[in-house]
Amino acid sequence: MKQKSVKLYTDKVLETFYNNLLNGHVDNLHIPHSDVFYVRAACEAHYGAKFTLKHVEDAMIAEGWKERSYSDPNYETKVKSKRVR
Repeated sequence: MKQKSVKLYTDKVLETFYNNLLNGHVDNLHIPHSDVFYVRAACEAHYGAKFTLKHVEDAMIAEGWKERSYSDPNYETKVKSKRVR
């Protein structure tokens, strides 16, 4: 049986993470990338409105953003290939 992933789209990310950790539900845990937090802060500052993490992450994905991680062995290759020379 496939387990459902736990999405941490609450503003209480750490509290929710630790509650899931204590309850043993971290197998498919999704914590939004730090980019999402930065973009949300910039949007809130610009528009003067509150946005949810899910709303911001969905919008970023719709605009072509892809989550990248330093733990990805191809991270540097992907980043360098996108740079304009």
